[in-house]
Amino acid sequence: MNSSRPYLVRALYEWIVDNDCTPHMLVNAEYPSVQVPQGFANDGQIVLNVSPAAVRHLHMDNDAVSFEGRFGGVPHTLYVPIASILGIYARENGQGMVFELEVPLDGEDELEPDDDLPPPDDEPPRPSGRPSLKVVK
Repeated sequence: MNSSRPYLVRALYEWIVDNDCTPHMLVNAEYPSVQVPQGFANDGQIVLNVSPAAVRHLHMDNDAVSFEGRFGGVPHTLYVPIASILGIYARENGQGMVFELEVPLDGEDELEPDDDLPPPDDEPPRPSGRPSLKVVK
């Protein structure tokens, strides 16, 4: 299946804007292909105000978020790969979501199988004992 991150980023962005809040993205500024203004990142991360009033030509797809924004009054074109987005939240109340850090594979598209593991069974093992359910109120 495709990564759910781009879908969640777009949905949360829309939800935050629909609630009249200011969407901010936390981005790993050191991730490959990230294009953000130099000198504005702290500890390898940058927080971007992506509200409709702060950016122009916002484009979000399954690969990246791109837009034009101003930093210190100077216009910049930003390119943020989806995997570099660490979180999206509303500035006013912190509501949003944080994502796990994705580490890019160095030229590897797939992980190699581990030869030490036994081959998977056709059927998962059946649980033993009596099933039990608990009522939660």
